[in-house]
Amino acid sequence: MFIYALLAGIILVADQVVKYVVSANIALDTSQTVIPNLFSIANIRNDGAAWSLMAGKQWFFFIVSILALGLMVYYFYKYRANTGYKISIALMIAGTLGNFIDRLRFGYVVDMFQTDFVNFPIFNVADMSLTVGVVILLIIVLKEDDK
Repeated sequence: MFIYALLAGIILVADQVVKYVVSANIALDTSQTVIPNLFSIANIRNDGAAWSLMAGKQWFFFIVSILALGLMVYYFYKYRANTGYKISIALMIAGTLGNFIDRLRFGYVVDMFQTDFVNFPIFNVADMSLTVGVVILLIIVLKEDDK
């Protein structure tokens, strides 16, 4: 249990530190090119979901986050014997908490990673953690279905 809490904690701290550093060093609504035509670091405030869907609906995101965290803790306990499930759920908990903290503190989420070669939402460490956790969970579930 400790190792999964540590994993989630490290990701949560990294998420909050990156958001702080970006907010402190890059002007709001601007970006700095890291690799031309490929990748930039931006500083945007997102009060919605990906592509600013449901912008301004903070009450919805609060409720969904709390419900999701409750379900994740339940499933973490239910599948405590399965390492893959525990890793994926720890990643999803860290991502959910990272963005939830932003919404509580600021009323928006700080996003910074921008792909310049494709129209993709600007994202953050918490988003990456959530995505990787979901992908791991999908792989596990699909492999179990094959058995």
